[in-house]
Amino acid sequence: MEIKETAKVSETVWKDRKRPIFGLPLSFTKYELNKEKLLVTTGIFSTNEEEVKLYRILDVTLKKSFLQRIFGVGTIHCCSSDQTSKEFDIKDIKKPKEVKELLSSLVEEERDRKRVMGREYMASDEDDDVDDD
Repeated sequence: MEIKETAKVSETVWKDRKRPIFGLPLSFTKYELNKEKLLVTTGIFSTNEEEVKLYRILDVTLKKSFLQRIFGVGTIHCCSSDQTSKEFDIKDIKKPKEVKELLSSLVEEERDRKRVMGREYMASDEDDDVDDD
């Protein structure tokens, strides 16, 4: 019973597969995003599922090579405060701009909900207090 209730809370908002060949989903890398975390699952026989809590993501950048632009895919590069995944890519996905915007808004919502302040805000406050004696 608890598993079903938890599943409703963390309902999938977006999911896709890595599309490395002509924009086709011929890969064993799957991405899944819900309101609290991003899951990256890799492998076919042995699988690895990596989870990054959204409030830990600090920066999101969209990258599109020439070939990615031709095939309508892109890569989202993320920097986080997660110990195991400081930097990671969501590679070769459809509608990368829309996904980046969705991810950014969910990150902000989760940071507000958890009352997490980014390091960049704290760093800028510390810079203002520096005396040049």
